Amino acid sequence: MAEISTVPFAEPPYLRGLPSPYYNESHRRFQKACRAFLYENLLKHAMEWEKAGTVPEHVFSDFCKANMLLPNLPAPLPVAWLKRLGIHDILGVKVEEWDYLHTGIYSDEMARSGLSGPSGSLTAGFAFGTPPIIKYGSKELQEKFLPDLLTGKKRNCIAITEPDAGSDVAGITTTATKSADGKYYIVNGNKKWITNGIWSEYSTMAVRTGGPGAGGLSLLVVPLKNYPGVTMQRLKVSGQITGGTTYIELDEVKVPVENLIGREGDGMKMIMNNFNHERLTIAVGVTRQARVALSTAFSYCLKREAFGKTLMDQPVVRHRLAKAGAELETMWAFVEQLLYQLANLPKEEADRQLGGITAMAKAKGAMVLNECAQTAVLLFGGAGFTRQGQGELVEAILRDVPGARIPGGSEDVLLDLSIRQLVKLFKAEEKKLGKAKI
Repeated sequence: MAEISTVPFAEPPYLRGLPSPYYNESHRRFQKACRAFLYENLLKHAMEWEKAGTVPEHVFSDFCKANMLLPNLPAPLPVAWLKRLGIHDILGVKVEEWDYLHTGIYSDEMARSGLSGPSGSLTAGFAFGTPPIIKYGSKELQEKFLPDLLTGKKRNCIAITEPDAGSDVAGITTTATKSADGKYYIVNGNKKWITNGIWSEYSTMAVRTGGPGAGGLSLLVVPLKNYPGVTMQRLKVSGQITGGTTYIELDEVKVPVENLIGREGDGMKMIMNNFNHERLTIAVGVTRQARVALSTAFSYCLKREAFGKTLMDQPVVRHRLAKAGAELETMWAFVEQLLYQLANLPKEEADRQLGGITAMAKAKGAMVLNECAQTAVLLFGGAGFTRQGQGELVEAILRDVPGARIPGGSEDVLLDLSIRQLVKLFKAEEKKLGKAKI
């Protein structure tokens, strides 16, 4: 349903009528329009499509016609490009007024089915593949790709992970070596667990153009679908079934040197910067999934009877709901705060100050989803262990949990990264203070 739910934990506080300092009238209008659009075009069909294993092709086109995949881009939006393409608003919000709170609303609403696969089948290119071209690509590269990518005429994905290099990005082994005439990069290697890859004409791909380690990495726009030397196969995964997870083999793939994003050797910096947006949107989405799991269990406990009373009348059940609910609402306060900070800080300052905190938020969001999903499945009992019937949704959400804890940087890696970034910031500030004293 598209209405605001009254079930405890089902909605963020600002949608339950509680005061919030974050949202203005533009945000609230967008939330209503966004919920209505997403319900009709995605969410009411989400479980059906997840069971079928694929979202129908027309859904991507329907979203693009309504400019409803553009919210996946980092804020602020590329206003000049969008206006040049005749795009002036997103459901009534002028593109120049769009901020990260609008982005947060969109990411939250996209996950309201509780399933990450159906929404993930649409978003990866806009959210993670195209932003490096916008931010770092030459004018010529942008002219070549952005008109089709921003309008959805062509699809894109991000290809970082390899069979032996996931969170360890510096360990990437896919090579891009220049041809003898210097006109092409010859790409060889494999990419794995690439969301949306199977449907994509292009990939923003991490490749090794130099020596070992981070300094040898670059980003390259690599053609995929039906391109010589490229073989793709869809992978079967336990959750996010409709996401189009793909294995890509690259055998002597000729890519024009003009497809280089930025400069050779700058790949690691661009990848790490791009991860901030990815991790933030994951954190928002999984927090909504946790809401769906916990509120679904809450409703079930009000009606399910055992030992002569409802589950909600059992103190142990209330205790479980309270523990998970406290984690959930704490997490939402965390991501709201981050969204507000991003909406009010200059981009470079936000990247400097919030990169580590964003990594922490992504890791924590996945932990909270795990807690809420496990709580829901336990409270549903046998019904929560069954892929049909009244517990099928919480069963599916629990299968989605590894897709929150691993992609975008695995949990332990991100927790460590967050502290290393905070230490780096602390040392930089101490150095400044020391110089000031002198």
